[in-house]
Amino acid sequence: MSEFLTLAALAGEEEICTRCPLYRNATQAVPGEGPRGARVMLVGEQPGDVEDLSGRPFVGPAGRLLDKALAKVHLPREECFVTNAVKHFKFEPRGKRRLHKKPDAGEIDACRWWLEQERGLVQPGLIVAMGVTAIRGVLGRSEPVSRLRGRLIDLDEKAKFLATIHPSFLLRLQEEEDKRREWTRFLGDLEIAAEWTRAGDGLVSNG
Repeated sequence: MSEFLTLAALAGEEEICTRCPLYRNATQAVPGEGPRGARVMLVGEQPGDVEDLSGRPFVGPAGRLLDKALAKVHLPREECFVTNAVKHFKFEPRGKRRLHKKPDAGEIDACRWWLEQERGLVQPGLIVAMGVTAIRGVLGRSEPVSRLRGRLIDLDEKAKFLATIHPSFLLRLQEEEDKRREWTRFLGDLEIAAEWTRAGDGLVSNG
């Protein structure tokens, strides 16, 4: 259960969070977004530059790619709760640019409380962790994507868990063959989530 009555109240408290030092340089906290009662929670790693400025998750290049993938597998984003394991943008200034820096274990663990509060309010039946930071945020421990990917796992008695890559990984690929291969694998992972929603409460689970 969550300590908050509404997602709006939770977002307001996230905005004044000082649990780790990342709040000092970020523009604002970026809370999760989506309907309370969403069956699927999509967890990314952290806000990027665009998200930090807008205050909304997954609205930059990686977000547009995620939207495209969700549409492909007929899992509407507006029916999902979309959030990040870390709520503040961690970056390194480089001239006028702000380059993404990976959150460390302490920052992820400090922010895990907020992720649990979101989960308590939304109560999703399936949590999709995109990338290693998201995996640690959800599970409370570090695991490689490759070890968990491609299958539904019982997270606890209330929810299933599915691991995949973060869509920003696809944006970093240079070779067209690599892009096509990894895009297909990413769609395959999201199709597992889509099939789960169509089947009901996890009837297609193989984990």
